[in-house]
Amino acid sequence: MLLAFDLLDRQIVDRDGTPVGKVDDLELTGAVVTALLTGQQALGRRFGGALGRWITSTAYRLDVDRLGPRRIPYDLVARVDSAVHLSVRVELLDPPPLERWLDEHLVGRIPGADDAG
Repeated sequence: MLLAFDLLDRQIVDRDGTPVGKVDDLELTGAVVTALLTGQQALGRRFGGALGRWITSTAYRLDVDRLGPRRIPYDLVARVDSAVHLSVRVELLDPPPLERWLDEHLVGRIPGADDAG
């Protein structure tokens, strides 16, 4: 498997086909993929340079819990084709740090936001 070609930038979908994100980076132990990384912190590292540092540092500042990029264990991957299909529903995954911050600080303060969904 050519990791960069077969996994990076692929859409991740849960077992029901709900979009989860894109593969922005990989966590490796030796030559084995242990997790898919998604989110601005992982993507910024791939960009490199001033833009990459800006993306990473901005996402880091908003990550108040210092969890880092969203980490999806590779053992949750059911198959890989034009997308990466997970064996679980998106609700069982931790939300991305930026999404959690936006929910707490912006969306949650909108009157009636708790009634949505």
